[in-house]
Amino acid sequence: MTGRPVFASRTADTTAARSTRQTGFRQPQRAVAIASVLAAMVLVVLDAAIANVALPTIARSLRVTPAMSVWVITAYQTALLMALLPCAALGESLGYRRVFTAGVALFVAASVLCALSPSLQWLVAARLLQGLGGAAVLALGVALIRFAVPPQQLSAAIGWNALAVALSSAAGPAIGAAILSGASWHWLFAVNLPLGLLVLTGTRALPDVKGTGRGLDVCSVGLNAGAFASLVLGAELLPVGPALAALLLASAAVMLLALVRRETPKEAPLIPLDLLRAGSFRISVVASVCCFAGVGAGMVALPFYLQHSLGLNALMTGLFMTPWPLTAAIAAPFAGRLANRVPTAWLCAVGAVCLSIGLLASALWPLRGHPLLLALLTMLCGLGFGFFQVPNNQNMFLAAPLARSGAAGGMQGTARLAGQTAGAMIMTLLFTLKSVDAAPRIGLVIAAMLTLASGLVSVLRAGPGARR
Repeated sequence: MTGRPVFASRTADTTAARSTRQTGFRQPQRAVAIASVLAAMVLVVLDAAIANVALPTIARSLRVTPAMSVWVITAYQTALLMALLPCAALGESLGYRRVFTAGVALFVAASVLCALSPSLQWLVAARLLQGLGGAAVLALGVALIRFAVPPQQLSAAIGWNALAVALSSAAGPAIGAAILSGASWHWLFAVNLPLGLLVLTGTRALPDVKGTGRGLDVCSVGLNAGAFASLVLGAELLPVGPALAALLLASAAVMLLALVRRETPKEAPLIPLDLLRAGSFRISVVASVCCFAGVGAGMVALPFYLQHSLGLNALMTGLFMTPWPLTAAIAAPFAGRLANRVPTAWLCAVGAVCLSIGLLASALWPLRGHPLLLALLTMLCGLGFGFFQVPNNQNMFLAAPLARSGAAGGMQGTARLAGQTAGAMIMTLLFTLKSVDAAPRIGLVIAAMLTLASGLVSVLRAGPGARR
């Protein structure tokens, strides 16, 4: 057989696995495929990270209020949540590589529109398009890696993916600040073009996973988009318009319930109810939501705690938060290797306990005047996060049939973003009800409880002689 290997996702998993072994990727094609997926992940994550630091500059340049400039971030996050599951379903229908490539192309084109934005409205619309393209990348990236590497190398590949994401998150603010020091904010989006074009070139090396040809239920896609858009907007409006926020959150719950009822009878539902019926997959999703809710709350609370309670300036706050993603990046590849030798349930539990201890100690320990201890605690958080995330993601994918890898990727991204949204909502409520000095410490305690809960949930996967 010559050319790129072709995988038919309509075949049984055993047939697909046998096909992978017989026609599996060899070097350097496998390396190019993995590098293309990782580079696309970096593109999407880095763009989100560097945009955060530019909000004050964008607000001044476009002559809008700081509150209005936040829509640059909200639009991107909303589009991601709205499109993750539909992009996963579209990938299974039309082929993973085709939809992934289209997502990268849309992201790059939207980056051009962002760089040319003359107004906030233009920029927000372009960020929505970026989010739609980024959703295809996040939903299908690991699914494509699963088809490109042998099963025994999947955990290592997920570890490298986590490393790329963590490093991008850590480097984003510094890269954004460096660009803004010598150029206008428009260049924050223009810098996506070289890497984006390189990724588009590399996508030809990705596995050509043939689609099932299943049609998308437009009504279900609309209910999914409406539910998640209402959820994000409700969370954003909670402090300024609680009545409207409550209405939006109630609407999100109603649409989500209607979506579940509509999709339940289907063989391959938009919300992967077929996968969620499996205990191992369901436990991994619940644990992921709990962990990312804690991480989301902690990442919002920590900067306020460092500045208002410990008296650090913005620069020192950034420096003391950097060890978290850097340590997570270092821990991720090691966690990937250990996941082939140690039951992932216990790896996740240990990681969650470390993360919980780091958050709780940051809130309760008298840290003023002890910067080294503060750095060690943020490193402990990063270590725990790395050891939780990689094995939990691996279990999520291995618990899903090969033909449903796209749905597993969409659910993984949805769980992560839903958790982060819940964490931000918790901090919004706390800042509304408590003082700026009290809210961060309470938030860190709640974050510690949520991450500990994720570890306890993960232990449910461990049984007598259970591997996962």
